[in-house]
Amino acid sequence: MKVIFIGDIVGRPGRDATKKLLPKLKKDYKPDFIIANGENVSGGKGISSDHLDDLHKAGIDFFTSGNHIWQQKDILTRMDERDPLVIRPANFPPMNPGKGWRILQTALLKRLLVINLQGRVFMHKDYDCPFRIVDKILMETAHEHLDGVFVDFHAEATSEKVSLGHYLDGRVSMVVGTHTHVPTADARIMPKGTGYLTDVGMVGLKESAIGVDKDPIIKSFISQMPVKHEITNSGPASFAAIYFETGGKEGNTKKVEQILLEVDL
Repeated sequence: MKVIFIGDIVGRPGRDATKKLLPKLKKDYKPDFIIANGENVSGGKGISSDHLDDLHKAGIDFFTSGNHIWQQKDILTRMDERDPLVIRPANFPPMNPGKGWRILQTALLKRLLVINLQGRVFMHKDYDCPFRIVDKILMETAHEHLDGVFVDFHAEATSEKVSLGHYLDGRVSMVVGTHTHVPTADARIMPKGTGYLTDVGMVGLKESAIGVDKDPIIKSFISQMPVKHEITNSGPASFAAIYFETGGKEGNTKKVEQILLEVDL
């Protein structure tokens, strides 16, 4: 199975860059699934129903999310659809809208379990333990005939991400971190066959502060005063994604490749 996972798509520059690059990515890699983290798609916080449909039409099969998922209120009803296009972290409170995992299937019956988890370190929220929650999900889906298991761990601390990678090594196909918007240089296959990357990075304005206008952010660091986060639409965009292939009856990863591109908008 071949999968492309796209990092946090940030605002209009991220949407435009993604739509511009998707046709070539499909031609070059011929993926069975294209998945993206969509929690920053609309104005940098959340994903609206319209933007969800627009990016799905452009070629993204499915979306994971993170701590900003509730910012666009019209997405709430979409998350409870029978076959939702987007999931929220599984370790959010269980009464929240939506689900934390879903099994995707191609026309050729290839099946991928996608799990979304939220980190707890530095996040200032009382989320459930992602380690215990992923154990529960894997137990509940153990009877399924899967070609792979993909985990998007939306977390701040690199130590927490690395620890989850080791914890799941040999039990899932791929663990990828999101949230920091800065790609790390540690894509690899772990000793027991799980692919791993601490953070895939973002799709958004290159000359920015992780996707938003850098000047107010710099001012805030100097003055210690709050500023409004703005997303400008000028200049080139960075595009960060990860490609991986699974194989064998265990669904182990046999190839991992980071995709780091720049595109003029």
